[in-house]
Amino acid sequence: MVAGVRLGMLGFSPGNGHPFSFSAILNGYDPDAMRAAGWPVIADYLDRQDRGDIGLPGATVVAAWTPDGDLTAALCKASRIDRAAPSPDAMVEMVDAAIIARDDWESHLALAFPFLEAGKPVFVDKPLTLSPAELARFRPYLDRGLVMTCSGMRFCRELDAIRARPDMIGRLRLVSGTVLNDFPRYGVHLLEAAIPVLGEVPRPVSAFARNGAAHVLLETASGVAVSIHTLGRTPGFFRLALFGDDGAVEVTLADNFTAFRRMLSRFVTQVRTGEPAIAPAETAAIIETVIAVEDMLGRQPAGGGG
Repeated sequence: MVAGVRLGMLGFSPGNGHPFSFSAILNGYDPDAMRAAGWPVIADYLDRQDRGDIGLPGATVVAAWTPDGDLTAALCKASRIDRAAPSPDAMVEMVDAAIIARDDWESHLALAFPFLEAGKPVFVDKPLTLSPAELARFRPYLDRGLVMTCSGMRFCRELDAIRARPDMIGRLRLVSGTVLNDFPRYGVHLLEAAIPVLGEVPRPVSAFARNGAAHVLLETASGVAVSIHTLGRTPGFFRLALFGDDGAVEVTLADNFTAFRRMLSRFVTQVRTGEPAIAPAETAAIIETVIAVEDMLGRQPAGGGG
């Protein structure tokens, strides 16, 4: 295994700045170029970080590709990436592993498979897929440690204390979360943030949509209720509350930098060791849960979607 991991960055889906933020966290960044590329929010939160936390030792994004050449050039300049790959296939020989920083799941299989078939690990932005057939195709690579997919909120700083001591609020009874946008791309943030505390993946019980919002009730095998509410086009709520017999913890998940840096660090470790950062069965169960929720929402009677 190489001493320094060469990473390729593939993007872009509308409204998703992950190609820029992930690359900047790994490589460092040019603040003016980041703002000129249209991502002042990313530049602002990077500017607030300790300079020593920018960059990940032993890993570098060495190549980037997006469907738009001008966008690729802007990404390379903003996040200090040396090479613009002419195509995803051309990138395979340039890198040791790849990051697919797009949240349009329909693109993931085609982008990932050239790397996977070459035996090169891939991190795939969530949701990995909403297709059971595609999950079946990804599953052997998950099991071999060649695929990692998750929300950065799994590693959020705000829940460090209760992850370390799940008993601090007594027996857990309820987890409730509220977030913007939709369940597959954003509800999964809260689901993954809660899972290390829950110790298991909850399964959906019911789901309905009204007025652009989705309301999902899940339950763990041990009887903990989980409710996640995705509110559509609203301000950026990322709120999670956990209630136990002896108390409660309520947090706003706001430190994206730490969550993303921890997530990328876990992926680099997975690339180096070949050991999955997250148990493959757990990853598959999360995807199956998201697919089941989407199926419930899609089977509502006409007029039920709001």
